[in-house]
Amino acid sequence: MGRGDQRTKKGKITAGTYGVSRPRPVAKATPSKAEAKAAAPKTVKVKAEPKAKAKAKKTKD
Repeated sequence: MGRGDQRTKKGKITAGTYGVSRPRPVAKATPSKAEAKAAAPKTVKVKAEPKAKAKAKKTKD
């Protein structure tokens, strides 16, 4: 019993297989892109007000 034994965890790791003695890791539930997009809060774009132009300086003639 050891690395070559398919019934042990060490043997499953060596063979790269899964079974009763080495169950598959549980994947986290991730929402699909469409669900994530629908659940995301909607943002509203606000147009920036135009900046006031600087007054031209008067020069002495």
